[in-house]
Amino acid sequence: MRYVPLDTPRPISKIGLGTWQFGSTEWGYGPDYAQRAAQIVRRALDLGVTLFDTAELYGFGRSERILGAALDGDRDRAVVASKIFPLLPVAPVVQQRAVASAARLGVGCIDLYQVHQANPVVADTHTMRGMRALQDVGLVGEVGVSNYPLRRWRFAEAALGRRVLSNQVRYSMVDRGPEEDLIPYAEQAGRIVIAYSPLAQGFLSGRYDASHPPTGAVRRANPYFLPENLARGGALIDTLREVADAHDATPSQIALAYLLRHPNVVAIPGASGVEQVERNAAAAEIDLPADEYAALAAAARRFRPVTGLAALPKLIRARLGR
Repeated sequence: MRYVPLDTPRPISKIGLGTWQFGSTEWGYGPDYAQRAAQIVRRALDLGVTLFDTAELYGFGRSERILGAALDGDRDRAVVASKIFPLLPVAPVVQQRAVASAARLGVGCIDLYQVHQANPVVADTHTMRGMRALQDVGLVGEVGVSNYPLRRWRFAEAALGRRVLSNQVRYSMVDRGPEEDLIPYAEQAGRIVIAYSPLAQGFLSGRYDASHPPTGAVRRANPYFLPENLARGGALIDTLREVADAHDATPSQIALAYLLRHPNVVAIPGASGVEQVERNAAAAEIDLPADEYAALAAAARRFRPVTGLAALPKLIRARLGR
């Protein structure tokens, strides 16, 4: 396993484990997934994964409870990250919700506590006052944000008066916006970009096509899985397969390696089982030479999916089975 080259109390692995699926049914992983989650966490630890990301919103607290139970006895090997859903995120509320998350996780300190979304009404000056108080009493180690544009990330740091270590954003080969400003800032300032949906919810795995669409409510609501987009993505998947064959790897591993080529980027894919954790962790060891990276980047730029309002009628028809 490789780690982010930053000074943190515990090393932060380049591949983490996202746990939205823990305690949530919408992924369609079956009723026994909560039990399998403990095996997934234990195997991730054995592979050198240190970053485990959850949120109070995931399963309405169940993800935090499942993760906390799975880490029991190995807390000192993990960097535990959770997120506050920013409903009225003024200082007293931030503090109360952190106490509740820590209790569900069974920890005395949340290593990385993040604001799940930028609140459009409540300024970060109020939120970060609560975060600073949590740091001062030792209930929170590092502060992070999620889905913040660069300007607001920097404003949050000014409001906190300390570093806001990370910004967790959607980043994959088909969602490359963070490459424009967030990643350069992270590398210049010694911060971290945490990539969620680094495989575009499995779109980049090569498992799906127009004849074999995914199941599960989350993926069915993702416009990338419209038959038209699955067909348009064929050339990108072919390029991923070509590079994967050169490394005796899978398309998913190459898609992760593309992101991890940036030194201050961490990816937090989920996992449906132990074997997927093993494959994800192995991706951290893949070195992509410049020509392969350029070929992947070019293929990604050529992919033009139907998204936004143009995709909405198609998604509705797909949900209705028409």
